[in-house]
Amino acid sequence: MTSHFPDDGVRVVGLISGTSIDGIDVAAAELRAEGEEAVLRPLGELELAYPEELRERLLAALPPRECSAAELTQLDTLVGQAFAEAARTGIDRLAGGRAELVASLGQTIFHWVEGGHALGTLQLGQPAWIAERTGLPVVADLRARDVAAGGHGAPLASTLDALWLRGLAEDGGRPAIGLNIGGIANITVVGPDGDVLAYDTGPGNALLDLAAHQVTGGGQRSDLGGKIAERGQVRLDLLERLLRDPYYADAPPKSTGKERFHADYLHTALEGLEPVADADLLATLTELTAATIAAACARHAPHAVVASGGGVENPVLMRALAHRLPGAAVRTSDELGLPRAAKEAYLTALLGWLTWHGLPANLPSATGASGPRLLGSITPGAGPLRLPATRSETVTRLRVAAPTALPVGDMNARS
Repeated sequence: MTSHFPDDGVRVVGLISGTSIDGIDVAAAELRAEGEEAVLRPLGELELAYPEELRERLLAALPPRECSAAELTQLDTLVGQAFAEAARTGIDRLAGGRAELVASLGQTIFHWVEGGHALGTLQLGQPAWIAERTGLPVVADLRARDVAAGGHGAPLASTLDALWLRGLAEDGGRPAIGLNIGGIANITVVGPDGDVLAYDTGPGNALLDLAAHQVTGGGQRSDLGGKIAERGQVRLDLLERLLRDPYYADAPPKSTGKERFHADYLHTALEGLEPVADADLLATLTELTAATIAAACARHAPHAVVASGGGVENPVLMRALAHRLPGAAVRTSDELGLPRAAKEAYLTALLGWLTWHGLPANLPSATGASGPRLLGSITPGAGPLRLPATRSETVTRLRVAAPTALPVGDMNARS
């Protein structure tokens, strides 16, 4: 991937809430260019929980349930207000009280895919609330333009990974894979020649979270530390049934979401089988996630898989994944400088920065779009909208710089 960057560093606050709907991930970064290398310096990251009532309303709005226009309108406002407070907190606690831009990937509520083609996507979190609360311009609605250009609008992590992992692929002489395990798992395959392919592999934590909530009577939102799965045995009859889902055989680029992997999907998979014990259910779903990720990765014969996202916190899942990928070193993004829990928030900051400078932020080989596109819409802040100039140097790599203290007078509070 090649891009053009200006020289001056820009502080950007990135915001995202993933498909697990756990809360809002916030990251602050300073971005600049040094010749052909983009430099991202992390300033700090944090996660802010949704108010419990809002989280429950968001979960209730997900397919296959119905959601009214009134409810969508209210949720768009409430999520926007929550993101606005998150942005303000990020500016004050992570960026020393000063930033130039906020970028928001919002809260995905529906991703419309039919016949292998993405036809639409909806992210909640009205950016006007963020602009009003922070006084800064906001880049938001970052997926829709790629979808309009024939792409899937996902996984946008490919934009960061294509620049970030290229050197790792070159050093190993084989592809390096960026893996994110959120509600949905996705990979970016970066070849040593710079070729890139990216797609959603299937459920990451989506079915696991549903099952954990179910078997604990609502006491847990997830299988914390894989403790439930660790006590169980994989039910091969259920695993084989789940693996027959045609999504796994579809050719990339492709995308999916909770509109496919939801509670009714899991209920249907269990129909007609001998009763499945709680621990066995979690063990089987953990193996499903590991098996589908590993099968997708193995097709590309990587020498390294760099993992991030909430699923990395599940040691049972990570052991199963490593077992199924004996030919690759499975590492976490922390080892390369990006905190695993906040990688997508830093990605959001990068996407916003590209758009702010009038640069395409999608990767057509990854999303399936007909060509490079400027992504998102810009909501002005408190003052006049003044976009920066661009320059002609191409940037082919991303370096994550070591975090340093902010300049004197800033209050740097890394979380």
